[in-house]
Amino acid sequence: MASHRRPKPPSRTRVTVLTATAAAAVALSSQAANAAPTPSKADVKEKVDKLYEDAEKATEKANGAEEAQDKLEKQVGALQDKVARGQDELNEMRDGLGLMASSQYRTGGIDPALQLFLSSDPDSYLEKASTLDQVSGKQAESLKRIQDKQRTLAQQRQEAQGKVKDLADTRKVLTEKKKEVQGKLTAAQKLLNSLTEKERADLAKAEEERASRSTGSGGGSTSSRADLGDTPASSSRAAAAFAAAQGKIGTPYVYGASGPSSFDCSGLTSWAYAQAGVSIPRTSESQANAGSRLSQGQLQKGDLVIFYGDLHHVGFYAGNGQVLHAPKPGASVRYEAIGNMPFQFGVRIA
Repeated sequence: MASHRRPKPPSRTRVTVLTATAAAAVALSSQAANAAPTPSKADVKEKVDKLYEDAEKATEKANGAEEAQDKLEKQVGALQDKVARGQDELNEMRDGLGLMASSQYRTGGIDPALQLFLSSDPDSYLEKASTLDQVSGKQAESLKRIQDKQRTLAQQRQEAQGKVKDLADTRKVLTEKKKEVQGKLTAAQKLLNSLTEKERADLAKAEEERASRSTGSGGGSTSSRADLGDTPASSSRAAAAFAAAQGKIGTPYVYGASGPSSFDCSGLTSWAYAQAGVSIPRTSESQANAGSRLSQGQLQKGDLVIFYGDLHHVGFYAGNGQVLHAPKPGASVRYEAIGNMPFQFGVRIA
């Protein structure tokens, strides 16, 4: 006779194991479903381009902070020298007044007001202008000069202290901007490293083709034989600056560099104009205000060309709708179609 006993229920341990296994399976399935897909080559390029653009913005801010730092350091040094010289002059004036008092003492007396000046706090004494009425002639003149010198020194010391504080703040901004640039570059390189070697080569080739669009070089965007048309230079100095920049075609782009072996965008333009004997500001934003503004139709060879709404990129107009500029990391000084970037205006350096 067949047994009709009920099957033995599973143990609590077995139920726990089965439940945990099922939960893990569900979790893994959920993670697989929600896992971000591997970014495509186009996605990587878009993100890298954005990171490079952000890094260039931060670089121009860092360049500005560095330029301000250099200027403040010179101002602080000059003020400190002025204060030191002023203190020496004040000491000599006081010594002269002391000699005058000694002479009076030897000849039989010393002016009470002068005695008060020499025996008590001079600063407190000199603030009491009424006491000057007690001193006459050469003594009054000497005391007045000392009082004026003390006030001047106080103002100079205060100004120097303000500049020192400004310098500390500027150095802090510079450090922060440099860290920001490095962070953007590191993130961009990490994205590029996620691509295969072939994908990176394809991106580089596409970038080269894009840059050389409309240059008529036929041999790549770094060719010095690009068809620049017959656009004349706006001046002899602009021609000299442009020629200096042409001599740097193929030189690598490096953030914060101003030549002669590497450049960022404003580093190239400021360096090139310096070779022509013209000093222009270091940053693209400042260069945008360094001369008269031009429409695209007014551009001549050697004029500066400003790009992007926040003015963070600059190059030279090369003629025939092209610019000569230092573009971004991984690229070198080259010609590029002006329409590849959002043109804002041109700048003619007087």
